[in-house]
Amino acid sequence: MLKQNLQQKLLQKLSPQQIQMIKLLELPTLQLEQRIKKELEENPALDEGSDNDDEYSAEEIQDNDDAQNDDDDEFSFEEYIGDDDEIPSYKLNTNNYSKDDEQRDIPFSSAKSFHEHLSDQLMLKDVTEKEKLLAVFIIGNIDEDGYLRRELEAIVDDIAFSQNMEVEEEELRRVLEVVQDLDPAGVGAQNLQECLMLQLERKENLTEEVELAKRIIGGCFDEFTKKHYTKIMSKCSIDEVQLKGAIDLILKLNPKPGSSFGEPQTRSLQAIIPDFILDIVDGKIEISLNSRNAPELKISRSFHQMMEDYARNKNANKSDKEALTFIKQKLDSAKWFIDAIVQRQNTLLFSMNAIAEFQKNFFLSGDETDLKPMILKDIAEITNLDISTISRVANSKYVATPYGNYSLKYFFSEGMQTESGEEVSTREIKQILKDCIAEESKSKPLTDDKLAEILKTKGYQIARRTVAKYREQLDIPVARLRKEL
Repeated sequence: MLKQNLQQKLLQKLSPQQIQMIKLLELPTLQLEQRIKKELEENPALDEGSDNDDEYSAEEIQDNDDAQNDDDDEFSFEEYIGDDDEIPSYKLNTNNYSKDDEQRDIPFSSAKSFHEHLSDQLMLKDVTEKEKLLAVFIIGNIDEDGYLRRELEAIVDDIAFSQNMEVEEEELRRVLEVVQDLDPAGVGAQNLQECLMLQLERKENLTEEVELAKRIIGGCFDEFTKKHYTKIMSKCSIDEVQLKGAIDLILKLNPKPGSSFGEPQTRSLQAIIPDFILDIVDGKIEISLNSRNAPELKISRSFHQMMEDYARNKNANKSDKEALTFIKQKLDSAKWFIDAIVQRQNTLLFSMNAIAEFQKNFFLSGDETDLKPMILKDIAEITNLDISTISRVANSKYVATPYGNYSLKYFFSEGMQTESGEEVSTREIKQILKDCIAEESKSKPLTDDKLAEILKTKGYQIARRTVAKYREQLDIPVARLRKEL
């Protein structure tokens, strides 16, 4: 049996403007520039610039969906546009947000790429046309570190498919040896062991240290990577002095030969562009937005003029009405976008000021031990903003300080209590760990148990497994792998 029920529900529905604001808020500076460029290309009602004579107020362009003539179903243009004399200047002036006059042009390098560097050397090699073609194909498969990480069998299949050329794996291996003879030494290796061996074989002076280093890499590579030095001395029948000389030589080799060729042009260079500028002036913190975060946007003069032209036309036909609908939609969209950019700027500054006030001691001193435990909820409560909003502000954003550029996420960390009941940031504990490891004896590095004991003497009751977790988060290897001769 069918039943009908009447229910009342309270739902929260985001408006298009709110959705646009949320999406804009999480964008870092560089992506914001790209988003603004896209909007300028797609919406002719939106313009950029600072010429006051050409600017019209987005605030004065109101939503007028209901402003239609009931008799002839036409727009009321006078209400929609407003009086020209009452239109104030509406722009987003960078001077209101930042002292940063940073040039917006992004420099690029015109130097040769790593792969071009290899290909140019190939021209000087005495090889056949077929070998040259195979060598170029191999070079194309070398990654930015200088390694050929693909199996030759797979490359043989690729050549057969893309070049319609049959080649034996052994023939391709001979051509690979030609590529491995190019500079920098070690290029074209298929693994680290081969890379180091190629570099050792290039050594002109075959000293005892070089020969021993080749024996270690060739026959004791596993022990070398695990720093099992006692096993190496036993296996190679050498003493600690001889071992130290060979190890020192190996450590001077380049494990990533591709990186030795200037700036690696093959990789995507992600420059850190700070979203905020933090200065210390007379002992006080001053925060501004990067000028690239505060673009100058306005409503297009030509679109405003178009509306005026239609306003003077008292005999608008169906085509004119459709054009008016299009113009109104574009003007509304431009206004929404400008408002969203303004709201984004206000939210960013409001949140960053709250973070700076919370971590005031750190920003005044630059000392990491002055960082207080701080979570998203702390800033959300100060600003009365949602936690998700603070998360979007902190995501992929950077602040330039007198002590360097910092990710906003850097300032958020959990806390713990010392024996005296004082709450400290886990970042402070990690800094102590870094300092202890930096000062340790490299011949007898500190174990996690020993580090835990040191922390306890300083008043931090931390278990060994927690020390291990913090050490791993700092990308510091275990004691055995930090050992040096």
